[in-house]
Amino acid sequence: MTTTELRAAALVSKAWPYEEARKLLKRYPDGKAPDKGFVLFETGYGPSGLPHIGTFNEVLRTTMVRNAFHALSDIPTRLLAFSDDMDGLRKVPDNVPNQAMLAEHLGKPLTRIPDPFGKFDSFAAHNNAMLREFLDRFGFDYEFASSTEYYASGRFDPILRTVLERYDAILDVMLPTLRAERRATYSPVLPVSPKSGVVLQVPVTVVDAANGIVRFEDEGETIEQSVFAGHAKLQWKVDWAARWVALDVDYEMSGKDLIDSTIQSGKIARVLGGKPPEGFNYEMFLDEHGEKISKSKGNGLSLEQWLTYGPEESLAFFAYREPKKAKQLHMGVIPRAVDEYWQFRGNYPGQPTEQRLGNPVHHIHDGKVPAEPLPVTFGLLLNLVGVMGADATREQVWGYLGNYVSDASPERYPDLDKLIGHALAYNRDFIAPTLKRRKPEGVEVAALQRLDRELAALPAGAKAEDIQNIVYAIGNEGGFDQLRDWFKALYETLLGSSQGPRMGSFIALYGVENTRRLIAEALAA
Repeated sequence: MTTTELRAAALVSKAWPYEEARKLLKRYPDGKAPDKGFVLFETGYGPSGLPHIGTFNEVLRTTMVRNAFHALSDIPTRLLAFSDDMDGLRKVPDNVPNQAMLAEHLGKPLTRIPDPFGKFDSFAAHNNAMLREFLDRFGFDYEFASSTEYYASGRFDPILRTVLERYDAILDVMLPTLRAERRATYSPVLPVSPKSGVVLQVPVTVVDAANGIVRFEDEGETIEQSVFAGHAKLQWKVDWAARWVALDVDYEMSGKDLIDSTIQSGKIARVLGGKPPEGFNYEMFLDEHGEKISKSKGNGLSLEQWLTYGPEESLAFFAYREPKKAKQLHMGVIPRAVDEYWQFRGNYPGQPTEQRLGNPVHHIHDGKVPAEPLPVTFGLLLNLVGVMGADATREQVWGYLGNYVSDASPERYPDLDKLIGHALAYNRDFIAPTLKRRKPEGVEVAALQRLDRELAALPAGAKAEDIQNIVYAIGNEGGFDQLRDWFKALYETLLGSSQGPRMGSFIALYGVENTRRLIAEALAA
């Protein structure tokens, strides 16, 4: 499609990235770039624990909105991945080593805490490196920013001065939202103790706003200290607002759990003389027990785990769909995400422009959707390797694919070759240990015997559809209460699972003689 066609369709598309992009476009109705020369997208990351898929997906979704904005406007954009690495460590994560050592540094900025993994200068440096590895692996176009660096370099000094000058107005926003005991100690500014190095949660008195001097109690001593050059940081909601104003952030999304923070930070941004960014609140990912995924708990899936069992595009597909709906994130969702991604990708070439813009693969690939087809589904691959066993090899799978795909080869289908690797890993770790074939009983015995006879009579090279018709006929005529009882019997007696593939396709892929051998083994059980 041409740029003009894309822009016209994007202006009315109901796909959520385009809806977000149009909202952002209204921020600059004259179509001109802001004074800073670009529209700034931001994502925030708290490196108090190891990055997880939720962290990664925030950057992915923001990138999708950024790409949609490019389709609507010629204004340049930048994406800033901001790490809140000057935060004080509040608790020791459950999923890291050397926890006793970390406990000795509670309250200190994350950049001043040793790396429990012993690889980097600090705990924050380790987790920041992991985040950047996440983002680099997917080729994101972003700039990394460190909160510690911004504070220590003096880049935030002007906004810190404004915070001190408008201290009482900020308190007017925040205090009504706090419990009585919290109000007694709350301060928008958190000085770093010159004694312990801890980020202090203590009342602060502004002594000289212009020069950044504040007064506070530290271990029984009254201290006067500058807030500039990294000697203090801002309380969370004030920090978020100050960053928006200092950097003139135009767009930032966040989780549903931060709706209240977004509201309060927006009010504070206006107190500081700025305008809060556009954005929306997405629903959180849940683990298999329905609990929110947490960096400190390490529950849910890691990026490495997903990419062991499914390709990158399937993860992007999972992230794109229904961002405002809570979704469970566990190993069981991967196969479906893989097959649904390929289903939408297969539909893409034949769709009109408006439907393409609503197709998830358009946003996953920024409109440059690959053309390679997929001759078998991931689900069918899983059924095949499940029958082959935990020791199946990639070469053996390609051998079976030759029964089903005339030009089957890794060179012809490189994406399929990658999927075979994922299928072998998923089968080895999750399917093979659970498979258990049962003995056929009742009408199932005669139905399997008839299926064996019908398969034996088939000509060489019989099509999957012809085989499927035979399977249907046996089920309809075999005395089963419902047709699905017949399919369930096939899955349980031949494949060892309660669910399975379209049997005509499976038999064509696995081979008639191999399937007859399965039937013989089942009948002899």
